[in-house]
Amino acid sequence: MLVLLAMGFSSGLPLALTGSTIQAWMKEENISLEVIGLFSLVGLPYTLKFLWAPLLDLSGIKIFGYELGKRRSWILLSQVSLSLLVFVLSLLNPSSHSFYLACVALMIAFMSATQDIVIDAYRTEVLVEKERGAGASISNLGYRLAMITSGAIALMLADILPWPKVFMIMSGLLLGCSIVNFFAEEPIAVKVGPKTINQAVLIPLKDFFTRVGSIEILVFILIYKIDIVMAVALTTPFMMEMGFSKTEIGAVTKGIGMLASIAGSLCGGALYPKLGLKKCLLYFGMIQGVSTLTFSVLALSGKNTWIMAFAVGFENFCAGLATTAFIALLMKLCNPGYAATSFALLSSFASVSRVFAGAPTGWLVSYFGWVNFFVVCALSAIPGLLLLVYRFDHWFKETETTEPTE
Repeated sequence: MLVLLAMGFSSGLPLALTGSTIQAWMKEENISLEVIGLFSLVGLPYTLKFLWAPLLDLSGIKIFGYELGKRRSWILLSQVSLSLLVFVLSLLNPSSHSFYLACVALMIAFMSATQDIVIDAYRTEVLVEKERGAGASISNLGYRLAMITSGAIALMLADILPWPKVFMIMSGLLLGCSIVNFFAEEPIAVKVGPKTINQAVLIPLKDFFTRVGSIEILVFILIYKIDIVMAVALTTPFMMEMGFSKTEIGAVTKGIGMLASIAGSLCGGALYPKLGLKKCLLYFGMIQGVSTLTFSVLALSGKNTWIMAFAVGFENFCAGLATTAFIALLMKLCNPGYAATSFALLSSFASVSRVFAGAPTGWLVSYFGWVNFFVVCALSAIPGLLLLVYRFDHWFKETETTEPTE
């Protein structure tokens, strides 16, 4: 679990660096908003990572003549590369090296996405069924702490240190994370894996689509968190319309919201061994849907800081619970030995709802108003929960007896 905590931290650290943190640096250097906006495109590798995931399922690489294993070798290469790239970033000046800055930021995003692929695969293959909830919550804890470090803490450091030194510190943290690889154990499952690129691509696809209820599972993956996706799409404009200042919104969402999300994730991990996957998905999904109704209460009450703080905290706590169960589901669906491709494909498919479910929310608010909009968000959880109740046992009926054991 300590290994997964460190890997989660290493996975989350580059994301904010190539997003809000580098944008703040560019803003201080008087880079135009048009150029800063274009920098959001450096995040493209995160959405396309399934394209090269099969290559990471093929074999490991030797590091200085040492064979660390398929998963650990790629993780180490990614982390060391990220550390070097962030250090190179610290040597550039946004005002005079904007093109090179963009190229290095894109390379950081690519290596970060590569690291995510392998860490997801490592976590999937090293954990047995009863450990998946804890593993998912611990990984998420490390990820959230890293987001705070490379986001909020990096910005605070930039008030007392030059930006290049801030990025050098982040580079050192990434290099420190690589030490964990020498204490990690290589998953047994990777000893069975693809021999060719065709196998790496086709076997995970064949394995998934020949299982019972594969299309239903994909639908469930797509809609399980759709209620939260719709609700948070317009949370900031909603709270601004309620009369809250940007400072109040930022303090609550980044402070209380982040802490509540971490707490929810840890509680989900603790409850997972007692409840099992189905009950976790069901109970956490239900409470996740109910949490969106707290924003309806806020819409009815008007500007009330206490209700706003409770709504944001409760929603983030419930989302943390549900996310832990959802990650455990994705791990259960992966083919051992082919987990890099399997998890990348499933997680990429899950992200489709984040892209498209938020699109019609503006029209829904215009038609229903804020109070009823959040009621609609809550009701949108029902189809996924019904699918879970009536079809989950059917999906996993044939695989429960073949689950890996310690």
